[in-house]
Amino acid sequence: FPAFSFFLLLKPDTAAVLKRTVEALMERGAIVRNLENLGERSLPYKISKHKERHRRGGYFLIDLEGPPSIVSTMMDHLGRDIDVIRRAFIKHPVSKTEECSGIIPVNYEDKLIAKKK
Repeated sequence: FPAFSFFLLLKPDTAAVLKRTVEALMERGAIVRNLENLGERSLPYKISKHKERHRRGGYFLIDLEGPPSIVSTMMDHLGRDIDVIRRAFIKHPVSKTEECSGIIPVNYEDKLIAKKK
């Protein structure tokens, strides 16, 4: 169950890019849990994409749950989107819930005897 992050060109239609990305994820069976704007930043290095060189971009993080099969189709889909500079899926480990073993009874007699000595 991956999280998804990508860099966007910051344009007036950024909301439209986010909307079509989230819709594409949901069409492929993903459940979008959260969308976070990490702000505009300098890219770690110059990125050439769609015949342009980019130095700055908007960072967005989409937390989602979905089948692993959507990763390759979404990478292809976003690779063709001229507003997306870079995309990545990051797998979050599934947190395991521990079963409660119940209340462990305390032997108060042992505690009292230990204090008397």
